[in-house]
Amino acid sequence: MSIEAAPRAHTLLSPRLEHSAWLGWVEADPSPDLVAVSHGTDSPSGRAAILALVNEVARALDGIRVHGAFVDVQEPRVETLLASSTLGTEHRAAIIPLLLSAGTHASKDLTAAAALRAGTTVAAPLGPDASIAALMHRRLTEAGWMPGEAVIMACAGTTDPQGIKDCRYMAQLLAGSLQVPVTVAYISAEEPRLEDALTYARTHNPGRRTVVASYLLAPGYFAHLAGLSAPDVLSAPLLAPTQSPPRELVDIVISRYHQSTRR
Repeated sequence: MSIEAAPRAHTLLSPRLEHSAWLGWVEADPSPDLVAVSHGTDSPSGRAAILALVNEVARALDGIRVHGAFVDVQEPRVETLLASSTLGTEHRAAIIPLLLSAGTHASKDLTAAAALRAGTTVAAPLGPDASIAALMHRRLTEAGWMPGEAVIMACAGTTDPQGIKDCRYMAQLLAGSLQVPVTVAYISAEEPRLEDALTYARTHNPGRRTVVASYLLAPGYFAHLAGLSAPDVLSAPLLAPTQSPPRELVDIVISRYHQSTRR
């Protein structure tokens, strides 16, 4: 019996790999600086509260440069900072409004400032947000609010239609957290004014306490006016001078930064 030779195995040759010339290390595009912009205030406690929030954000965002700036009253003004060498000549920035709702500052002033530096983005305001409702709930409890008591939510006030919508939506979020009716009132610019809402509550609900939730970021002019309205219960602003910055606000600022820089 003849034995046939086994067929020769075919050798598969790998295709030749082409390598492009090495051009050296490519420097990664640095993360934009975070520019946290608040309105500005003459109140020492308000200034300290805002500074504490900015510093806490800087600690949480290790490796990202964080700056504080202002729309009015304090320095540096946001437009001055963006035009300065502090951020570097070609470094991008992400403006994070430390504002609670839309308005002239958020929609116009900050947009105009962003145009001074190429690649600069403007994030959404901090509110409305469900985590702020949880924080306001806590502030009310600290002030002595009792479950079941109706609440008036005091906003600074704006003539911007979107800002008014934001305040109303924030009141809905707060009502959902408290499980009680929440009425929106304004300290300036829009109706109903806080003092009128309080007068209505006292007239139509005699014997019941008037409770005001401050939808204000920090101590300052509007918080002072809210106190002059003299409700039975008045919650502190979101940034309480005697407490560390709430984690809710730190997380919102960081979230706004990441949302802004992903565009």
